[in-house]
Amino acid sequence: MKRYLALICLLISGYSTAQDDDVLKTYISHSINELREFVAIPNDALEHADINRNLTWLTKKFNERGFNSSILPTEGESLFFAALPMEDNKPTLLFYMHLDGQSVDPTRWDQPDPYNIVLKSEDGNGWKTQSFDSLANNLNYDWRLFGRSTSDDKGPIVMFLNAIDLLKRNNVTLPYNVKVILDSEEEKGSRPLPKAVKEYRDLLKADFLVINDGPVHVSGKPTVVYGCRGITTITLTTHGPQKPQHSGHYGNYAPNPGFQLAQLLASMKDADGKVLINGYYDGITLDAPTMEILKNVPDDAATINGSLAIKTPEKVGGFYQESLQYPSLNIRGLGSGWIGEKARTIVPESATAEIDMRLVPESDGNRLKDLVKAHIQNQGFFIMDSIPTKAERMAHEKIITINEGSVTNAFRTDLDNPYGDFLVNVLKDSFGEDVVQIRIMGGTVPVASFINELQIPAFIVPMVNADNNQHSPNENLKIGQIAYGIKAFYGILSTKMN
Repeated sequence: MKRYLALICLLISGYSTAQDDDVLKTYISHSINELREFVAIPNDALEHADINRNLTWLTKKFNERGFNSSILPTEGESLFFAALPMEDNKPTLLFYMHLDGQSVDPTRWDQPDPYNIVLKSEDGNGWKTQSFDSLANNLNYDWRLFGRSTSDDKGPIVMFLNAIDLLKRNNVTLPYNVKVILDSEEEKGSRPLPKAVKEYRDLLKADFLVINDGPVHVSGKPTVVYGCRGITTITLTTHGPQKPQHSGHYGNYAPNPGFQLAQLLASMKDADGKVLINGYYDGITLDAPTMEILKNVPDDAATINGSLAIKTPEKVGGFYQESLQYPSLNIRGLGSGWIGEKARTIVPESATAEIDMRLVPESDGNRLKDLVKAHIQNQGFFIMDSIPTKAERMAHEKIITINEGSVTNAFRTDLDNPYGDFLVNVLKDSFGEDVVQIRIMGGTVPVASFINELQIPAFIVPMVNADNNQHSPNENLKIGQIAYGIKAFYGILSTKMN
């Protein structure tokens, strides 16, 4: 709470024409109201109608702020683009955020409707619902707004819009041309994005890209991230008898696909979590200056382990930040037969593992998938891309079906980039404390196509609290982070780069 009280003072003192605390509260309160309105429009990335309704809302809100906006068709869902009137003598800053959200299972949320924001305060180890009317007399920065996409990623969009309002109120002349591109398919991989960026290259042309997605460092300090890992996926299915068989009659006789899959997966990693597939970590070197940068991030291993409730982490890296510099191999889902109350005494007909691989710039997703397939083949499996026929089952001892997902590339900008220095200095001046600089974050933002096509550097400037439960039930946004976001956007948009 003390940090947020200090932040209020910084926010107020930062505006030459906004010394009154009521001015700040007005914009925070307006942001809360606008976010409630925005979140009330469902934005499931899998629902076309949801996306269209969000595009309509965004068009209205950006146009009200003087932006010229366009809906950009793609091979999938449309993108939203907005720009303030351009001036040839100014550099151009492009912001990337996304308007779509993860699907929800309302039964797992602690509120009736995940799209109807609920205000809550901490109550022991839980949360207590508060009336929004109570904010009129107590704008508590520790209270939280619970709802789908409050943090990922509608919150930052609303912060941006209200920072624009405050800049206009203070008659600030922006030293940049400002463009905004909002993705409609970020939560399902943004497959149409690379082609769309190529098609709309001239419209998107800019000097540098700022991505407002993901959380600030767990310390709560201002954060600049210079890259993010990419991702690709594969689905592995092993096959046993053509149909499930009675385990009394055929246990010890019919090969069990669950054991086959378990043995295969176990061959891919050692007991310390290091990938054993030949060549998986090739090309990655971390010199002394890089290691120093990684160690300067104020992570605390005991805190991380306590939060995860784990005794010993894997040893791919010696500490958390180092572990993010390598591609991962993760089992994200595993299934065979039935479990729990529905368990049956059968030999299953198949077993499936869903695998995701987080990529770093040194690792190519297609190359890693080829390495995984070569490893599987070396374990004696006949690889297919479809369900085997009876003849195929009888011709091969071990069969596996592999289905591959698309590749979203990683990116990483050099830490000595002048635009990065600018962002760090702005945040340091705005908040009066050192900025956490992260070489590469663990999550994925599909922006490599902007970097490659537009030939511009990119930086992630996150706005939301680290414990926001993004993608999960009870996603939330701290009210204090709204103040943070308005201040951060205000500083970036009002400060001229030397």
